[in-house]
Amino acid sequence: MSLDGCGLVCKYLLVLFNIIFAVVGLAFLGLGLWLRFSNDTKGIFDIESLNSSAFVITVTVLIILGSVMLIVVAFGDYGACNENRCALQVFSALLALLALAEIVVGVLAYSRSDEVGVYMAEFYSSMYALYMKNADPAIGVTLTFIHNMLHCCGVTGIKVLEVPQGTCPKPDGFLEHIAMPNCPGVITKIFDRKAPLVLGIFLGTGALLIVALICSSILCRKIRLSMLSLQYIILTSSTPVLASPQPQSPSQVLSTTYSYSYQDPVVYTPLTTTIIHGVPIP
Repeated sequence: MSLDGCGLVCKYLLVLFNIIFAVVGLAFLGLGLWLRFSNDTKGIFDIESLNSSAFVITVTVLIILGSVMLIVVAFGDYGACNENRCALQVFSALLALLALAEIVVGVLAYSRSDEVGVYMAEFYSSMYALYMKNADPAIGVTLTFIHNMLHCCGVTGIKVLEVPQGTCPKPDGFLEHIAMPNCPGVITKIFDRKAPLVLGIFLGTGALLIVALICSSILCRKIRLSMLSLQYIILTSSTPVLASPQPQSPSQVLSTTYSYSYQDPVVYTPLTTTIIHGVPIP
């Protein structure tokens, strides 16, 4: 069905949004499943005393969040590409729930920034210890990403003592060749001193989800209007327009047409009435 300019813009924006959302969801789900079922880390989940640790909680959140994001992407892509209103309505409902969850988590992280920082630092220390023990390549990639994003190196920051130096970023100055900021301290400071920034990231993500929700609602409405206009065109084209009746001549009052296309219609002339001696004779 045909969409106007606004509908097409919303459609392609939703497709682009779902592509980005799918990449992030696959990254979360893949990392969570790797940490959960890897031979080097799955033993942590079998210890009951560690079931409430930051590492176990974070891995579980990664798996759940990645799965939910992929489910949202499935409905969004199907609804946008096939212009399906039902799928778009489910997509909009899931986006609304995710946006609400983002805002709630952002407010909680802002109000309890010190506790969140400690949990995240504990999660990093657990991953660092696992990498020191087994040199898991997936954990190494994750540590490299964290080190470059936060510009820190290991749990001490002293490059001589840090064994996984390959995951550390390039030093900016001469002093950083000797010592760099340690990652647990940097993580704690980010959540403690830059709590408004963390809140802004969560709120910004929630705002992005709301924009996608608005685009989905507009596209759903445009699809509905397009369907209504298409039905109107079909009805008007299938119903002939009755012209004003033309007066017929008395000689063509009665007519009979045949279903055969090669036969011409037979026209009967009306009979006249003659009165003979007061008796009407046809």
